[in-house]
Amino acid sequence: QVQLVESGGGLVQPGGSLRLSCAASGKAINIYTMGWYRQAPGKQRELVAIISRVGSTNYAGSVKGRFTISRDNAKNTVYLQMNSLKPEDTAEYYCYADNPFIARDDYWGQGTQVTVSS
Repeated sequence: QVQLVESGGGLVQPGGSLRLSCAASGKAINIYTMGWYRQAPGKQRELVAIISRVGSTNYAGSVKGRFTISRDNAKNTVYLQMNSLKPEDTAEYYCYADNPFIARDDYWGQGTQVTVSS
């Protein structure tokens, strides 16, 4: 089992920055593909960014160039640096871990709220 705990959310003005952290415990996450998803009220959960075990990244078009996903396997932690935040980035942000080698070995965190508002 992997436990994922997100932190770093909060209220920020448009144009501001936040860094989300996802601390994993229970297992080393070095082989896991890690991702950040978000869900706004009344909308479906959507992929924000993913990073593979070798560091390859992929981003949703709406955040490309503004958000950066990274991982520190020594700390068993994944980060999401969010810059130039917009009101439409307001959502609950969730961390996700997926083992690409074993089916159904995937986990979600409990989420952290990001609100972008003046």
